[in-house]
Parts: sequence; structure tokens; C-alpha cells
Amino acid sequence: MPLSRHLPLLALCLFVTADCRFPTLEHIRTSASEEAQSRAVAGLLRRLLGNRSSEFVVSVNRSLSNDSLDVCELSSSKNKILATGSSGVAVASGIYNYLKYFCNCHVSWCGRQLELPSPLPRLTGVLRINTPHRFRYYQNVCTVSYSFVWWDWHRWEEEIDWMALNGINLPLAFTGQEALWQEVYRALGLNESEIEEFFSGPAFLAWNRMANMKKFGGPLPQSWHVNQLVLQVVSTSQRYHSGTMGSFQLQLLLLLHPRPTRSTLSPDWLPLSGSSDPAYLAAISRSVFASMTAVDPDAVWLMQGWLFYSDPSFWKPAQIQALLHGVPLGRMIVLDLFAETDPVFSYTESFYGQPFIWCMLHNFGGNHGFYGTVESINSGPFKALTFPNSTMVGVGMTPEGIEQNPVIYELMSELAWRKEPVNLAKWVSLYAARRYGSMQDNLTAAWKLLFASVYNCTVPNYINHNHSPLVRRPSFRMNTGLWYDPADLVEAWKLFMEAAPSLMSKETFQYDLVDVTRQVLQVLTTHFYLDIVNAFQSKKMSELMIAGGVLIYDLLPELNRLLSSNQRFLLGSWLEQAQSMALNEKEAQLYDMNARNQVTLWGPSGEILDYANKQWGGLIEDYYAQRWVLFVQTLVESLDSGVPFNQDTFNQAVFQIEKGFIYNGRKYPTKPQGDTYEIAHRIFLKYYPQAIKKLH
Repeated sequence: MPLSRHLPLLALCLFVTADCRFPTLEHIRTSASEEAQSRAVAGLLRRLLGNRSSEFVVSVNRSLSNDSLDVCELSSSKNKILATGSSGVAVASGIYNYLKYFCNCHVSWCGRQLELPSPLPRLTGVLRINTPHRFRYYQNVCTVSYSFVWWDWHRWEEEIDWMALNGINLPLAFTGQEALWQEVYRALGLNESEIEEFFSGPAFLAWNRMANMKKFGGPLPQSWHVNQLVLQVVSTSQRYHSGTMGSFQLQLLLLLHPRPTRSTLSPDWLPLSGSSDPAYLAAISRSVFASMTAVDPDAVWLMQGWLFYSDPSFWKPAQIQALLHGVPLGRMIVLDLFAETDPVFSYTESFYGQPFIWCMLHNFGGNHGFYGTVESINSGPFKALTFPNSTMVGVGMTPEGIEQNPVIYELMSELAWRKEPVNLAKWVSLYAARRYGSMQDNLTAAWKLLFASVYNCTVPNYINHNHSPLVRRPSFRMNTGLWYDPADLVEAWKLFMEAAPSLMSKETFQYDLVDVTRQVLQVLTTHFYLDIVNAFQSKKMSELMIAGGVLIYDLLPELNRLLSSNQRFLLGSWLEQAQSMALNEKEAQLYDMNARNQVTLWGPSGEILDYANKQWGGLIEDYYAQRWVLFVQTLVESLDSGVPFNQDTFNQAVFQIEKGFIYNGRKYPTKPQGDTYEIAHRIFLKYYPQAIKKLH
């Protein structure tokens, strides 16, 4: 299937309207024709709905919006839905709104539910959907490594469709840039061996690009450069024609298109000298901006605001203002990257006049685990818009990793098209009905419980980085805290199990049943860990062996079997995707090592051990469980011999297990194993009574 067929859809995901408050941004708009955008939406609908797509008539009419903010109008004509929008993204997002709220449908990373009624429900009059936000931004500089690294075009196409349906018009576009840097370094006189010493392996390129690391996991094969450049060309070509582009693609643009109209660049950097002199900081940003405008006079600098959050001792008001004011107002857009938890705009007078995008970060490392801040994201963007002298120009989603907690991303993307906060209890009730295709009282109650507890973290400055003992190296100083009452989780689990017999044919329900059971077992692991520690410190051998035995011989194996029963929780899929990028056995081994190391040691010696932890079938069995086996055995031997437990000695021993996993050469299943309901039901019968006892 020719890649060019899909190019117009990329324009949908990158259309950016103008904002009268910042006329310097008005030139950032698509040059793709209305007809091309309409065809792209039609193609999306064919992929999504098959033959039923013919029941939608789509068109793009830029004049539909008189304030440069996206709008879509939907109406009925005979048995068809007419959808007209100011951009392709507006049309796609408007149709998804109709599919959600009139057809009870759902599309996510973690399953689809697309049982359309026939005929399509009629609309009375015209349904007008519009957004107060010019930009709907998506991705983190780390997402390309934690989630996208092994994607082929088919998976990218799915993501582009998802972006359009959810109204995204400003995603990053980092893929393939090493091919251009390679040419730059050659032009600077570096030889091939010197270049090979610099680039990291595929799984770590995000941090190589940020100058955090070099070489580890490399060298990059030339075939990698070619493959990634082809993927990016598909995207970049259309972005060139639309007049917009994902950030940090200046070099690629110049190679492919000698007369760019590109405007949004993202050079992320941090002053290395340590000088906090405001004049010095202003001079740096002026110099960077001058280098950008020397190539593109209309360039707009897209900058992450993370540095202000991560190093507040350096970035005080004078330093922040100096850096930001080194660039003319309106020629820089700041991503308030972690605004749902610690917004920067509120203590910088709205970034001292520079436009900013309010972002929800939500996830670190692509970790699994229920988490959300629904009250914060439901109110935060609206508060930011009404902040005194607000310069907010959009909302964004900036997770380090995706394909987890789909409910949070559906809520956040929908809020971009709302004028006021939603009723969360009502919203999640409708979400449950869409996700499973019908309203189920027990699942409505379950989701309300989850939204009021695990998905509503209100702990100040909390970072969602799974520190559960389950996925961390065992020690006596593990994080066991929770921000919610686990009794609510257990009750929701029971409600899911009650609904299971009639819903196992739904892929969305299968995923959620695995996920909620996984979350309960994660919490139970913490409690068995506490029992193990208490028994050891009390020198009660029998209690130590009971708690340790249940954990390592039953709970963890059952968790591994549960995860192995669902396609989206398989280590084998991650490794297969990595190896599929290879042209020969040597490349396959390199990519396999990259894939395994990233989710475990994260570095040659565990430099940020378990940062990107995942709960996958295969990984539980051969990595996490093996560490717990060694920990329990070591404690038993310590009590038996009277020799004190030594953490350093244990760390040295367990490192051999961790490193051994990376090079064990084992092939892991790429297809689900076992019956999800039977496994989940067995786990429920065994562990629900213990959960009631331990977690209430």
C-alpha cells in the first residue's frame, strides 16, 4: 500500500489556527486545500468504520470559523451525517464527538468499541462543536523512546488517526533526525567511528538528543537511519505542504525543502555555565533565537518549561524573565509541562507575557498503574484561561509514555473542546457505557469509585512514577504509600468480576479486567512485602516463609499468567517489535538488548534502575519475580544462619539476575496464553478475601 495515500491525514493533525492576541503566530496555518483535508478525513473514517464510513459526508470550510478557532458543525440528511469543519482535525474531532455521544462508541490505545447503531441516530438541527484553544499539543520528548521507538507505519497511522479524532493539531515530530545529524557531523569533519561513538541505541535516542548520554546501546546501524528517515519523510512532506511541522526538524527541512515555510522549532537546552546572571541568560536566548531566524525569519520557538519546575533554586523570577524576554513576545511558546500538578504560569505572571500551553504530563517512564488527577485537569485549564493577563494559547498532553490509563487521555482531550468543567461522575458513567457498548450499573458504580479514588490524586506535588515494591528492587526501604483508599479499588474489582461473564467478548472489557486485577495484585504485593519485613525484623521464620511463599510461589506467578492472557500486556510483543526493525541477526540482537535494558536496568549498571518499569507477562516471571525469590531466600538464610542481611551484598547478587535477563536469549510469547476470565476468576476467589482483610 503506497505511503503517499495517507499523507493528507498528517495535515489534519498539524493544522494550527491563529490567535489575535499574538499576531506573530498568525502565519502558522495550513496551505493544504480544503479538498485534500476532506479526503484525509474520509480515509480515516474508512479505516475506522469500514463500509459504514459511507454514511458520513465530510467537508472542510475554513470560513466556518471567524475567530481562527476550530469549529465543526454536524447535521442529518436522510440517513447520513453531514460534518463540516474549519479544518480536517475539527471535522474528525466533531465526528468522534458524535460517535461517542450519539452512537455510544469508543476508540483508545487499549481497545475499540465500534458497534454503530443502524441507521445512524439523527440530529435535530445543527450540532456546533468548537474549541477555545488554538493549539492542542501532544507528546513529550521522551515518548518517542518509551512508546514509539519500535513502531512501523501501520502503528503510526493508527496514532495519527487517534490524534485527529482527539483534536490534536500540534504533535512533536522527532523521528529520523539522526540521519541528518549524521550528515552534519560528516560535514564538520567527523569520521564514521567518531559518529558511531556518539549516537546511542534506538531505545535511548531521546536522551542522546537532549545531550544526556551518548553511545550506550549503539552504534546505530545505517539501516536504522534509512528506515526512520522514510517514516519521517512521510510525515514531513505533508507538514511542509501544510506550512507547519513538528518541532526540531530544521535540518531535515533544509535537506528536503530548500524553501521552507516552517515555523515551529524546539531546541531544548539548559545553560551549562552555571551563571545565573539575568543578562547572560537573556543573551543566550537571544543568540538561540537569532540562529533560528537566520534560517526562517518567521520561526517560533517552542520550549518546554520543565527546566523552571525541575530546578527552582536556579530559576528564580529574575532568571526566568530574562530567559523568556530574550525572545520577542509572541515568538516563543512555552509548554507548561506539568501544569496539572505544579503549574509554572501561576508564579511567573503567565510566563511574563510569552504564550504558553497548559499541559497534563500524567505519566513517567511509560509505567503501568492506575493514576490520575481528574479534579485538577477538569478545572486547571479553565482557571489558566481566566488567570489575570493570561497568555494561554492551548492545552496539551505530555506523557513520557502512552498506552496506559486511556480514560485520563479521553477526558483531557475532550476538555479541549469544552467551555467549562464537566460533571466527573456523569462523564465517567457515560465513558463506561461507551467503552463497553451499554450502560451496566455495576460498571458505572465501579468507574465512579475509581474516579473518586485512584484517579483523583490530590496529594500536592505528587509524581506518578510507579514506586510499588512489585516493580522495584527489593530492600527494607521501599515506597509503600498510596494516595487513595485501596478499599475503593477492591470494591471496583468485585464489580468488574460480577460483570465479567457477559462482557468477555469485548476487547475493551478484557483489557480493563486485566488492568484492575493487576492493580489489586500490585497493592497486595506491597502488603505481603510489609508482612515479610515485619516477620524478618521480628525473627518469626514461619511467618516469613508463609508471606514470602505466597508472594513468590502464587501471587506473582498468577499475575504473570493474567498479564500473559492479554495481547497488550506481553513482553514478547515489545521484543518482537524491536527485532522486526532488524535486517540481520546482529541488528536483531542489538535491538533486543535495547528493548530489554530500557524497561529494566536503564543503563549499563542500573543508572536509573526500573525507571521505565512495565507490568508485562514474561517480565514479571523472569525479572521481577526472580528478584523477589532471591530476596525472600536471602532473608530466610539470614534468619537461619544469624548472619545479618546486607543490602549491598544483596544488590550485587540481584544485579546478576537483572543483567542476566537482558541477555537470556529467551523467546517470549507474542500471542495471548490462557483464558483471561478463568485466570481472573481464580485470582479473585483466592485473593479477594485477603484483599478485604488487608486493604479495608
